[in-house]
Order: sequence, then structure tokens, then C-alpha cells
Amino acid sequence: MTDDFCYLLRVRYAECDAQKVVFNGRYVDYVDVAVTEFTRALWGDYAELLKKGIDNQVVAIKIDWQAPAHFDEVLAIRVSVLRIGVSSYTLNVQFFHHVTNKPLAQCEITYVVIDAERFEKMPIPEDLRASLQHGAMGVTVDHAGMG
Repeated sequence: MTDDFCYLLRVRYAECDAQKVVFNGRYVDYVDVAVTEFTRALWGDYAELLKKGIDNQVVAIKIDWQAPAHFDEVLAIRVSVLRIGVSSYTLNVQFFHHVTNKPLAQCEITYVVIDAERFEKMPIPEDLRASLQHGAMGVTVDHAGMG
């Protein structure tokens, strides 16, 4: 078990493929939702970030699958920081079956921080960098109704 940020998500029927497992393309959606909640825990509301003239964009994503997830199962999606560069950061996103803790998938996703008006990369502001370095240890966001 880990104290990384954790996002709990219940798999919905429409997210499953003909083999009755979560369709592989849905994992990118799950990563996006989990990372949005992770950055909300770090930096607050996304709109506030934009008001500061700061945004971030995905520049790379890699997913490795280890086992299937199925309809109505609860996934524990753990997010932690792997690397922080000058203008980019890479997150590790791990998927586990919430009840059994069985590993399901692992993702590395890299974002570049950009000026929200000029859409050009910029150095990560010091307050955002400090939040990334600290992480969101121990924070769980439950959208699966497990609470």
C-alpha cells in the first residue's frame, strides 16, 4: 500500500468493450480525470491556474497493461511525480483493483507548462514546482461511492 494521491473510480458499463473488460482507450480518459483531481489537490481550481496565465498540455503518454478491469469494479488510481524539469513534469499513474490491490496498468504522462495566452512553453513557476515536489500524499478523491 502507498500514501500516493489516490482517485477511486467505479467502472461504468459503457466503458467496457465486447470482451466485457474496460476498453483500452478509456484508460486515457481515466488518467485525465485522475490527474485533474491530483492537480486540483496541488494547485486548486483549474480556472484559477488559467487566470494566472498558466496552462499545461500533454506531450507524451505511455500505458502498459497488466490485467483487465471489468464493469462495476472500483479502480484505485494512484498518482505521483516521477520527474520535474524546467518546463515539463512527468507523472506516474498506477491502476489497481481497489479491493484486491491487484495491479492493472501503469502510465507515464508528461506535461509541458505553457503561457496560456501565447501557447508557448514556459518555466514551471516556483509555487507550482514546490507543490509538485511536495505532492498530494495521503489525499484520496472518491468518485466511486466507497466513502
